[in-house]
Amino acid sequence: MTAIFHLLRTKIFLWMLLAINIAGTIYGFIWYQYQLEQTPAKFLIFVPDSPTASLFFVLVLMFFLFGKNNGLLESLAIVTLFKYGIWAVMMNVFLLIVEGELHWTGYMLMVSHLGMAIQGLLYAPFYRIKPWHLVVTAIWTLHNDVIDYVFGMMPRYGILTTYYYQQIGYITFWLSILSIGITYFLCLRKGRLKLSIR
Repeated sequence: MTAIFHLLRTKIFLWMLLAINIAGTIYGFIWYQYQLEQTPAKFLIFVPDSPTASLFFVLVLMFFLFGKNNGLLESLAIVTLFKYGIWAVMMNVFLLIVEGELHWTGYMLMVSHLGMAIQGLLYAPFYRIKPWHLVVTAIWTLHNDVIDYVFGMMPRYGILTTYYYQQIGYITFWLSILSIGITYFLCLRKGRLKLSIR
């Protein structure tokens, strides 16, 4: 475990992770292109969930590379990376169950989004999150759920969106609560592991 934490804070690894996340963020915004073209301007910031999460992490990594912390960005990153990482894996598994098959891009999305969730958690000991950071993040996250499932701006997943809209909304809400709870446990409770970036 010590070797893993040492690797995570080396600049070479941080630069590599930064490059991967920048590429993933760009691909994510391209993936949302058609939905964004049909989205009212006032909702645009809330639609591209996964690329926005990875963008938060890109900014966190940039701060790390300069030996800095930004607690609010770190809070937004860990919550949204875990939430939307696990959400995308679940949606693709559900799609496979419902349709009986999954395009290869679905498997690619599962692997990449699972990686999103894991990387956010791995860096938890390096974050410097304060209670108010998590409060702001919780408001952002739950407000995003309202925009997605009350105003219909959720990511489009074919037959799932058409026939399982309410169920997905319910699951997403509790996934948000779980993500916020995990962040509290890893980053705010007393006795948590704390490390610094070198």
